Amino acid sequence: MKLPLMRTCREVATILIAREDRALGPIDRLALRMHMALCDACPRFEKQMLTMRNGLRQWRNYTVTYDSAGTVAPVEKKI
Repeated sequence: MKLPLMRTCREVATILIAREDRALGPIDRLALRMHMALCDACPRFEKQMLTMRNGLRQWRNYTVTYDSAGTVAPVEKKI
C-alpha cells in the first residue's frame, strides 16, 4: 500500500516541472518537501532545473553589438 504523501522520483520530477508554471497545492508542497528530505537525486535535479532557468533568463537578455572596427562587443541588457 502506498502512503498518501510518498512520491516516487518520477512523480517529484513532474511536480518540480509543474511548479514552474503554477502554484502547488498544500499536499503537493508537503509531499515534495518530504521526498526532497529523503532523496539524494531529486534535489540535484531541482538544482539543474534552476540552473537552466537562470541561464535561459540571462540568454534572453543578452545582445551582441559590433564596434567601429566590426568586431563583436557583447553587451548585456539591463532588466
